[in-house]
Amino acid sequence: MRAKRPLREPVREPAGPKQKNYITPAGLQRLRDEHKFLMTRERPAVTQVVAWAAGNGDRSENADYLYGKRRLRQIDSRIRFLTKRIDAAEVVDPSAPRSGSAALRVFFGATVTYKDAAGRQHVVSIVGIDEVDLNRRYISWRSPLARALMKSTSGDRVVLHAPTKTEHLEILEVEYGPIPMEPFREPPGAEAAPARSDDAPRTKG
Repeated sequence: MRAKRPLREPVREPAGPKQKNYITPAGLQRLRDEHKFLMTRERPAVTQVVAWAAGNGDRSENADYLYGKRRLRQIDSRIRFLTKRIDAAEVVDPSAPRSGSAALRVFFGATVTYKDAAGRQHVVSIVGIDEVDLNRRYISWRSPLARALMKSTSGDRVVLHAPTKTEHLEILEVEYGPIPMEPFREPPGAEAAPARSDDAPRTKG
């Protein structure tokens, strides 16, 4: 028996007018790599598993068939989501040269050092909503903190209005440069290996 891969629920966007998807070049590449993997490797492999399982008796009691069909629905939903995100992408390179006040003020792609009311220093990088990484202190440009920091410059004081608190922050430094991103990696247990012609479909790992 092959190990079942945990099923991922697709991220659903709230209804409303279409918004620009600001993203770094590396972040967009990661979305494209996942989209390509799903389209060219995982979906075809899962489709083969479903076809094989369909020939093994009563489909209503066939765990491989039922799991495969559910996985296909989730893959298709994820593909649609990624397609929309990629189509709406507005690429901003954090390392691109900036002139005048644009090089000194906080905009998308900035890495900001600030001090909170208790005197503690923090460093955050402002990235796209598909690039958030709290371990690296990468925050979405639509987050309350990023909104508070926007257009500020070194020496400014801003007010953070968060759902649970209001806090005064002092901007210490604004920098622009490359923001490293983790590349897309094939998930463990993904159905990505080609099927053998004389046997049941193989799985990776």
